[in-house]
Amino acid sequence: MSHQESLTAYLAAFSAELVHSGIKDVVISPGSRSTPMAMVLAEHPDLNIHIHVDERSSAFFALGIAKASNRPVAILCTSGTATANYFPAIIEAKYSRVPLIVLTADRPHELREVGAPQAIDQIELYGKHVKWFAEMALPEANKDIIRYARTFCARAAAIASQAPAGPVHLNFPFREPLIPKIDATLFELSERPKGYVKAHSGELTLTDADFKTIADNLQGSRKGIIVCGTIADGEFADAVTRLADVLKFPILADPLSQLRSGKHNQEHIIDTYDTFLRNADAKSFLKPDVILRFGAMPVSKALTIFIKENPDAEQYVVDGASGWRDPALLSTDMIFCNETLFCEKLLGYAKAEDTAEYLLKWKQINQLAKNGMAQIRDKTDMSEAKLFYQLAEMLPEEATLFVGNSMPIRDLDSFFLNNQKSIKVLANRGANGIDGTISTAIGAALYSKKMYLVLGDLTFFHDLTGLYIAKRYGIDINIILINNNGGGIFSFLPQSEHSEQFELLFGTPLDIDFSHAVKMVDGHYARISDWNHFSSEIDQTRYSSEIKVMEVVTNREKNLAEHREFWNSVSQEISKFVNGERS
Repeated sequence: MSHQESLTAYLAAFSAELVHSGIKDVVISPGSRSTPMAMVLAEHPDLNIHIHVDERSSAFFALGIAKASNRPVAILCTSGTATANYFPAIIEAKYSRVPLIVLTADRPHELREVGAPQAIDQIELYGKHVKWFAEMALPEANKDIIRYARTFCARAAAIASQAPAGPVHLNFPFREPLIPKIDATLFELSERPKGYVKAHSGELTLTDADFKTIADNLQGSRKGIIVCGTIADGEFADAVTRLADVLKFPILADPLSQLRSGKHNQEHIIDTYDTFLRNADAKSFLKPDVILRFGAMPVSKALTIFIKENPDAEQYVVDGASGWRDPALLSTDMIFCNETLFCEKLLGYAKAEDTAEYLLKWKQINQLAKNGMAQIRDKTDMSEAKLFYQLAEMLPEEATLFVGNSMPIRDLDSFFLNNQKSIKVLANRGANGIDGTISTAIGAALYSKKMYLVLGDLTFFHDLTGLYIAKRYGIDINIILINNNGGGIFSFLPQSEHSEQFELLFGTPLDIDFSHAVKMVDGHYARISDWNHFSSEIDQTRYSSEIKVMEVVTNREKNLAEHREFWNSVSQEISKFVNGERS
């Protein structure tokens, strides 16, 4: 059999197995060495092929697709530094538990380390940031190698999907000539046409005796709290809120927990903890003896500090992917069990509590903080805090809200309050970087009804190439660009006290007219003049399908002063209340 026939049979078998393993989307960046794989993948009728010239952006685009679809996505690039440009998205995928199948083309072994062009060492290039790496065999058409190609493909898909989900890396050496034989018989597989092997995995759980012991321990506490970080399971909200109602524990719901929006019972959900846990009186008044935590670490630094300041509390961390999410090193029990299953099983052993005195304290403090937000609501000038305060009311039902890192995600945590709309909230909180935010949101938009992205000017500038994907494929995305001309979050950090170096090293004003970037991709641009204008532009997004950028210009120093004024005002009211209760 000729080289071309062997190359074609090998890659056709691999591509068919991708489909049999549940892969629907492949993001390809053009290149020479990846030609045979790209051409074969593009021929498969059951694969959605997305082309993007920028490997860094394309990998984040795939990350967004995987986030929104809850399926692995494959990415393909040529050899050399193209592979290195995948690295930021691979790191994010690992730490945010998103399944990616990374396919890199490579020079054959005889062209490595001999000065051949576009040849770098790609063996285990991503190190421990991938769950599994395989250097694939050179293409052959014998039955053993075809079976090998299909098995390794199925294995890669299974490992990427298995909890904790994450990226896997397959490196393919290809010899020239690189053109496969494309004809009508390309995917007529002689051996096991319905797939080679199927991996089965179940949910982690505990014994009934374990559940009973934990239920008894939790019910022995009169001062328990539930902390919920990022959770993707759509069934979790109902299960955890029912558990909280039985235990009479307040739920401190991170915005990425998907608990602040939806039709589930929100009676015990605390949504302003980031504001009032900055107050020493409140922290003393609400001191817990049990902390039950689900999901990733919360966004709120105030909440993280509160958890660390209670080392004597029993701390249960429930993780269905058997991770070790305990940066404070204070957990007393690591529970490797599916989060929803854990709540449902516990409900079978827990008895409804009559006493809710501690829960009432949390609700009273939470309401005081909400009352204090009137000063945010009534702002007439353009305010970053008010923007997030209004979002739940302004966004349409079943919208997806993707939020950039640095200040936007923190303001979301502080000011995006409980609501009955089914708003899905996403962010890249694995490594917490600003990399690829536009690209990730556009990828997620493929599987979302209406996508709204809120991000800062530095984050927007950092990923401008991502806009091209929306233009190429006509993807509807609405971007709210908060432009405070620099790194707003640094104004809240200690380095802001060093004024002589602050603007140079941290403020980093861009002084860019972003309307030109939007025009470049034929998008709609609006520079928001006031709140009525903002409301009107948001309302129009319900009826349009385009790239839409709404730029809200704010002032960094004014924003800092506004936040501090709000926190101080609320803190004073809370201290009055707490001291009055104690006297």
